[in-house]
Amino acid sequence: MSKEKLLHKLKEWTLGLGPLESRKTVFERIRDIPYYLVPQVEDPYEWAGRILDSNKASCSPKHYLLGFLFIQLGIPVKYATYPFKWDKQPIKYPSELMDLAQGSPIGYHSACKAFIEDKWVLVDATWDKALKRAGFSVNEDWDGFSDTLNAVVPFNEIIHESLEERLVFVREKKSMFSEQEKSTYVQFIEKFNAWLENLRR
Repeated sequence: MSKEKLLHKLKEWTLGLGPLESRKTVFERIRDIPYYLVPQVEDPYEWAGRILDSNKASCSPKHYLLGFLFIQLGIPVKYATYPFKWDKQPIKYPSELMDLAQGSPIGYHSACKAFIEDKWVLVDATWDKALKRAGFSVNEDWDGFSDTLNAVVPFNEIIHESLEERLVFVREKKSMFSEQEKSTYVQFIEKFNAWLENLRR
């Protein structure tokens, strides 16, 4: 999907809305795209278009899309990375999935920092509302001004000045995964997505 089509989608979502309602609506639309772990592509605009077409996405494409659309609304954006471990999250995993989570490599969660009302706030649109029942920290009622909840319990926060900087950072970190970690994570992705699908039924 081209930038022009993304801009058309922004216009469709925000037609007739003021600044506050526009950013809340964009946030809610992206949050409500069902979360799934999906293979990445290098072009963030292709990625953004793909999630709108397929109606499924993980944290990175959601926030690349959110950041792009917020910038079009005149909101400065930085991209944040939050290293975390899947097995250290307050998520009610089935036992088999917890075993795979324990063997999976460090995750690099993505979210946005948006400059709103003279301060940088965390805007995290990761988990869709259907996942609340399993203990996911869903951001249901963002006021458009304050920090949202972080989707993960992270080790620390890394702020990137640009999307390109974030892409390079994550590519380098993932290149350091062992073959065993990669293999376990592939299995985790498959079973995690199947579990989320079952939760939504």
